[in-house]
Amino acid sequence: MRALSIDFGTSNTVAIVGNNGSAPRPLLFDGSPMLPSAVYLETTGAMLVGRDAERNARVDPTRFEPNPKRRIDDGVVFLGDQELAATALISQVLTRVATEARRQLGGNPAQVRMTHPARWGEHRRQALLQAAKAAGLPQPQLIAEPVAAASYFTAMLGTQVAQGHAMGIYDLGGGTFDATVVRRTPQGFEVLAEGGLPDVGGLDFDHAIIEHLGKIYSASHSDQWERLMSPTDGADRRYRRMLWEDARGTKEMLSRASQADIHLPALEVDAHLTRDELENLIKPMLERTVLCLQSTIEAARLAPRELVGIFLVGGSSRIPLAAATIHSQLGVAPTTLEQPETVVAEGALRMGGGVPRTQANPAPVSGPGQASAPPMQQRPPVSPPPMQAPRPPVHNPRPTPAPPRQAPPATPRPPVQQRPIAPRPVPRPPARQSQPQNKTEPAVIFGAIVAAVLFVVLIVVVVFAAK
Repeated sequence: MRALSIDFGTSNTVAIVGNNGSAPRPLLFDGSPMLPSAVYLETTGAMLVGRDAERNARVDPTRFEPNPKRRIDDGVVFLGDQELAATALISQVLTRVATEARRQLGGNPAQVRMTHPARWGEHRRQALLQAAKAAGLPQPQLIAEPVAAASYFTAMLGTQVAQGHAMGIYDLGGGTFDATVVRRTPQGFEVLAEGGLPDVGGLDFDHAIIEHLGKIYSASHSDQWERLMSPTDGADRRYRRMLWEDARGTKEMLSRASQADIHLPALEVDAHLTRDELENLIKPMLERTVLCLQSTIEAARLAPRELVGIFLVGGSSRIPLAAATIHSQLGVAPTTLEQPETVVAEGALRMGGGVPRTQANPAPVSGPGQASAPPMQQRPPVSPPPMQAPRPPVHNPRPTPAPPRQAPPATPRPPVQQRPIAPRPVPRPPARQSQPQNKTEPAVIFGAIVAAVLFVVLIVVVVFAAK
């Protein structure tokens, strides 16, 4: 069966396909598994998506939207002089995915799965469904991102998660941070607790880099820097767009190298940035993410060490300081991956036929219209088996209570559970150990007494007769 899973992200979109039981493989867009979730409206009315949109953004940034996912609540978005529905921008990204999927699968996918943040309410999920329909996709099955990620870790990494045990998902993406604790159930995974930060993500790290550069160069290049921050014409907007692109590239490079250079357009300056400087800039934000993760684990009534593991998801989790901060603050070394961006999409495709309750809901979507999971008090607390009180043995049930263990019987005997409750019959001693007094009858005793009395009387008569 031809299947397609889509993880529509803030900065990038990832899609995985499977065909007739073959191993899942990512769709490639311009040779990369990550399609930028960006759109650009040309003057002709045509819409460009992905890297084509990013390239044309320098022509007229007012026609460019780099992060449609962040605009899902806006209703409408202005590109150039046109007003477009936010769902129309999302559908353009999904249309690009659907076109590539049909080309690689040889036809329409029979099954489509789409992921979404666990905290998304019905309004946002319905917008996602509308965008998928407008893109010509079959009605998708919606799956919470942490549930899909947990399925990936169990299927691909062989992570053993027994029923009743839980794992933590640390999802640091381009626009937001999400922390989730999921528990294994007979039906799959369910969300125990979730939390998030809407103002922490890769874009906020980029902003921190630009602010840092502004503190250094705005004094010596005040006019040029002001034009970068508040562009008034097309040239300045292009420079601003170039600055943001270079800030993102520098951030990504510093995840692999200890230093990098960044060109400041209009200023004609090549600034130098080190990994230590970047970490000092973003450390407060990363500490907030770990505190959010810790509070989410506590909301699930668990401690970090009681989890099967903490797993890193999202492109921004590549930053080495993220894993180091989790380890230092929670005392647990998280599991990192070489390509965390594809985890959610591939996990959704590998989930099999079972749908985790309340989390993987076939459309139409039902549920509360709030952007949060059901209240915690509606779910039983997570208690991993090692933490539960020992249960009494269920074998050989008894109708009456067993005697206290601290009062052993006076004579040794086999364990009580191996004996019936009824009193045991006293075994008959062997004949050679029989004692007469134990077998004496009352008539025999009476006869002996009478004989003794007669004997005494006889002696008395003989004595008197002799006198």
